[in-house]
Amino acid sequence: MSNENKSKRTNIIMVAVALFVILAGNLLACVIQTDFGNVKVRDVRFAGTNGIIMSALLYEPKGVTAKNPAPGILAIHGYINTRETQDGFAIEFARRGYVVLALDETGHGYSDPPAFQNFFGGPDGLRYLRSLDIVDKDNIGLEGHSMGGWASIFAAKEFPDGYKAVVLAGSGVGSITATFPRNLGVVFGEWDEYSPAMWGTPVAKDAVKGALVKKAFGTNDDVVVGKLYGSIADGTGRKFYQPRATHPGTHISTAAIGDAIDWFQATLQGGKPLPPSDQIWLCKEIGNLIALIGMILLLFPVGSLLLRANFFKDLEEAPARPKSAKGIAWWISAIIIVVLAPLTYFTFKEYATKYKIAPNQVFPQSFTAQLLVWLLLVGLIAVALFLIWHFAFNRKAKATASDYGLTWGKNLDWTKIGKSFLLAFLVAFVGYLTLVFSAWLFTVDFRFWLFAVKPMSPIQFRMFLSFLIPFIVYFVMLGLVLNGQLRPTRKGTELSMRSEMATNVALLVLGFVGLLAFQYIPLLMGGTLTLRSEILFSIIAFQLLPLMTIVALACTYFYRKTGHIYAGAFLSAMLITWIVVASQATMVAF
Repeated sequence: MSNENKSKRTNIIMVAVALFVILAGNLLACVIQTDFGNVKVRDVRFAGTNGIIMSALLYEPKGVTAKNPAPGILAIHGYINTRETQDGFAIEFARRGYVVLALDETGHGYSDPPAFQNFFGGPDGLRYLRSLDIVDKDNIGLEGHSMGGWASIFAAKEFPDGYKAVVLAGSGVGSITATFPRNLGVVFGEWDEYSPAMWGTPVAKDAVKGALVKKAFGTNDDVVVGKLYGSIADGTGRKFYQPRATHPGTHISTAAIGDAIDWFQATLQGGKPLPPSDQIWLCKEIGNLIALIGMILLLFPVGSLLLRANFFKDLEEAPARPKSAKGIAWWISAIIIVVLAPLTYFTFKEYATKYKIAPNQVFPQSFTAQLLVWLLLVGLIAVALFLIWHFAFNRKAKATASDYGLTWGKNLDWTKIGKSFLLAFLVAFVGYLTLVFSAWLFTVDFRFWLFAVKPMSPIQFRMFLSFLIPFIVYFVMLGLVLNGQLRPTRKGTELSMRSEMATNVALLVLGFVGLLAFQYIPLLMGGTLTLRSEILFSIIAFQLLPLMTIVALACTYFYRKTGHIYAGAFLSAMLITWIVVASQATMVAF
């Protein structure tokens, strides 16, 4: 068997393995989400206030009917999350016999924009839940994380007799009193970053000593964690839970989810008496992660097989001999790249709103625009440093644009650039198809914790097209620096593809590991974030770790396969634009 046939066979096997991994992950996630067939999960849409279409997942326990209604719980995620972020809570509530509506807030997920409209969609969610004949109208709970807690409070205000108990997870509102809302359980992590905004204390562990919590619990003394205040029968029940969790960590905390279960079991009648410690939701997270890994793995053999097709065959060529920085010059360049993005992260992202680049009809997502502006500025600085290095040092080595994978000889080959774009599109499209199939058949997406890969709605696809071109500009700049100046070598020769991939992952990820350590070590030691004003973007930085890992792998692999930076840059831009746009809040109505 020729080497070419062996390679083709290997890639076909890898495609089969990746598809099997996706299927296995989906099956695990689906089995857990449905509690082994005891819960039906449906993707629902309904009209909210002013005709805004709302999206949610509806969890219906087996045996629940109009003649045998069950308690209901409205579960609402926080800012720039989606309905699936509530999976841990929703799965465990449903396993205990509660009908659960996991809502997409307005402007999030598949609910119509703009974000924040109609009190985040909370009242509309409660209205819809109460309209279901399978729900016991006298036993409804509201659970919301962060901004979802605010949505829950707004729902409670609009329907003062339409619920029985509330759980605020990582959330708080100054208008809470000892009598409103009814039967309040507060699940607030010991390291919650948002303690100043939610409960008025710099350190989350001290929230029980703060005036707002004392007011909510009707006491002048420090609130005792785990103690019942007021009367559940009278609707004034209060209990404060403090799991060892951060603000986003509440989503993946068995203690936090157990606390929410404990409160609803104490305040809602009906359901199954499973102990709060009996939890299986983490297996769904693992299944989602397995499927996510499978999708990423699928991209590479699919790309390799496409490059063997007659149409794309002329793209496949070995990279030029490395003419990157060497020795101490490489290490200096590497350190600059490692620290440049994290050091400018908090500063540069402000320019998108400061100069009114977003939100608007062209760029309707504030965070996506902030991310884009930051990356473009980082890219321009990196390219400027690259050009200084090239003209001051590397031109003497007779390095050319072709050596950096930018041109073919002395020229840009626009036909091959166009083919590179089509190749990247087909690779991304194959990955996207697996996601659409998974959502259709299993009602799941690909995710782990804060990081989610979701199918795009028509509105989100429109935004994808708006953001794609500027993201391409950044990733072309990154590919030039990464595969030109920073291409790793050993004694002047290129490393193996695996070693080069690992090196590039380190170059793009280590800086953010350092940034998160800088922010979070003081918090986890009992203090606050180092930069207290950057809570949201510190949390968002966790998502940059997998995003930059995907970018490093794609840029490296397709550079080594094509000898040029374009296919990897285009694929990275498509993947990152898709992932980010589908998971962020949309601020402008269409």
